[in-house]
Amino acid sequence: MLDKRFVVKESEGNSLTSRKFYVIIDRETGVNYLYVASGYGIAMTPLLDREGKPIISMNGPEYYS
Repeated sequence: MLDKRFVVKESEGNSLTSRKFYVIIDRETGVNYLYVASGYGIAMTPLLDREGKPIISMNGPEYYS
């Protein structure tokens, strides 16, 4: 079993704005999620390709350790 199931692949935003974006990867499945935090609100959704299928990282869980 993995120590940390989810890892942040990319982040964008700064302390001057209240909106921050993160690409989070589930290390067990490889599925990429977009997480947005703005003020007191948050949203999270899987990232999808042109065909509507979830984007899955090509590398296995060991890559994101």
